Amino acid sequence: MKENVRQEELLVAYLSIWNNRKVAGEGGREVLSELIRRELLDENAHPRARKPVLDKFYLCIKRVMESSLSEEMKNEIAMAYITEFERL
Repeated sequence: MKENVRQEELLVAYLSIWNNRKVAGEGGREVLSELIRRELLDENAHPRARKPVLDKFYLCIKRVMESSLSEEMKNEIAMAYITEFERL
């Protein structure tokens, strides 16, 4: 139960950084992983405007670290990005 609460907190923190991101349904880790994967693959952009994965990774991490979230939350979201980046 505690893990689910933590994942929900991470999801809320992630959504606070990224405007206009919608979440359908519930789920902590799976939803966050999918959102991060789509962000890294630049699926929210027009196909001709998409950036390479490494560029998106850098921009995403930079945005997380410049946010007003707590240091702990920034680190956890950054680790989630690293995990998803390694899967790609």
